[in-house]
This record gives sequence, C-alpha cells and structure tokens, in this order.
Amino acid sequence: MFKEDPIRWKKRGLIILPDYRRAWSQTHCMVPTPFMLDYGLLRIFFSGRDSQNRSSIGSVILDLNQDGRIVENPPEPILTLGELGCFDDNGVTPSCVIRVKNKIHLYYIGWSLGGTTRMSLFGGLAISEDEGKTFNRWSRAPILERTIHDPLINTAPWVVQDKNDYRIYYVSGTEWVHKDLPRYLIKMGTSMDGLNWKREGKVCLDYKDPEENALARPYVIRESGVWKMWFAFKGEKYRIGYAESADGVSWERRDHWAGIGVSDEGFDSEMIEYAAVVKYQGRSYMFYNGNNYGYEGIGWAVEE
Repeated sequence: MFKEDPIRWKKRGLIILPDYRRAWSQTHCMVPTPFMLDYGLLRIFFSGRDSQNRSSIGSVILDLNQDGRIVENPPEPILTLGELGCFDDNGVTPSCVIRVKNKIHLYYIGWSLGGTTRMSLFGGLAISEDEGKTFNRWSRAPILERTIHDPLINTAPWVVQDKNDYRIYYVSGTEWVHKDLPRYLIKMGTSMDGLNWKREGKVCLDYKDPEENALARPYVIRESGVWKMWFAFKGEKYRIGYAESADGVSWERRDHWAGIGVSDEGFDSEMIEYAAVVKYQGRSYMFYNGNNYGYEGIGWAVEE
C-alpha cells in the first residue's frame, strides 16, 4: 500500500511574510491552509498576530505558474476575533478550507485564554457565499465542543468529503501535564452535512512513545485510492510526520516518509510543522511553518 520512496523535497525558503505595517499581522504567518483556484492560482489562508499576540485570518494568492509569485495580497483579514466570552475571542487560525456545494467552508481553530490552563482550543466554522471574498461565522459556538469522549482540547479540524458524507480529523487533548503543557493526538468523526459531527472517540494516530507530547494539524488527502496524512509531532520540538491508510480509519505511521526536516540554519532550523501539500501539473508543493510556530512566515518546498 505504501509508496516505495518518500517525496524528495527541495526547500525554497520563506514565501509569505508577516507585514508589520498591518495591525493584525505584526508577527507570524501560522498554519498555511491552501485552497486551489483556477490555472495554478493558489489561495493560502494563514493567521497573523497583533501586538497583543491575538490571531486573525488573512490570505494571499500565489501563482504556481510564476514560481509562486504573490499576485494578490489583501490588506485586511477575512476573519477576526470572536465576541467577548466566545470560544474564539482571543484569536482565530485557519485549519481547512473546502468547497461544500456552492459555498466555501473555512474550518478554523478558536483561541481563548485559560484559567487553570494556559489556553482553550476548539474548532469553529465560517462560511463564504461569494467565492471566499468574505466569511461569516456559521455559529458563535464551536463545531468541536467538549464531549464524553473529548473532555479537553478539540481543535484543528480537517474535513474530507467521502462519497455522500464527510469525515473530520481533529486534535483531541488527552491530559494537561501542567498548566502550560497539554498532550493531544488525532481522532476522527463523521457528518452528513459538514456542519454537525458525530464523534465516538476514534483515535487515528496515537503517541508513539511516552516522550511524545503532541500530534497536531492533520492534513489529509485521498490520492489514487490511498489516504495520506501529513501532521506535526513533537516531544520537545515539532517535526513533520506522515501516515497512510487504506480506508482513512486505520493508519500506519511512517514519519521518515515526510521527506523533510529542520535546516542547519535559518527560519526552520529548530522546528518544522503544519505542512500542507498540494499537487499541480504532476508536481507536489509543500507549505509549512518553522521556528516559533511560523514567527517569521511560511516556507515552501517543491518536489524534485
């Protein structure tokens, strides 16, 4: 089932940078989330942070026919902080963007400040009816709330349409080691409409050993009948992992097949995470974050 060799990636450096002239994008371009348009145009959603470290979601459009040149860079974010007291009142970060019928669904991470823990994270949904120019929240409440199976963190939703229903892969917390250190892995659920989700605690990727603390941001595609997942994992610092599945439910982890690691120096010399992979004209492109969760921006790599 598994491919014989990992993709050979050639790193191209940073491609999307924070813009300190914009109040919402002083630092970071976090969690690159691509949405393919026409003729090699790729819209990448990401979150920037303001001077108070709060995240808003913006986007740029790249032209893969022009070596990733940025052809559109809107100055304003498309989604900002939620209402005071809501699950996303301290920030929003994109996680997945897909077309559902004639609308575009933006599944996102909602941030709120914690009390006994550093933060709370839940998954939200915003919908566009004008081809992604503007988005409105589907609900002030999260689509991934606490349940009997998921009593802690429920976030980073990645949604895949499968025949007549939808699957969601998401990050679920299993414990807080202390106030600043949660542990979380990847689970899945199902839906008939992409809005309301049935979750029964199915674990897709578990910790490989007791030293591993996090499995984050599942990025899942189905290609030639094989389900493929890139994800971030860490003990002390994040790295990019990879897994494959015949049915999208039971996964086999082969982290070294991610084919990419930290650099000797530069923006991704300490950590590398949140990979997103798209294919255009037979070639794969990876967009990812580096040190300090994308503090300097988004990097990219191209299949050799």
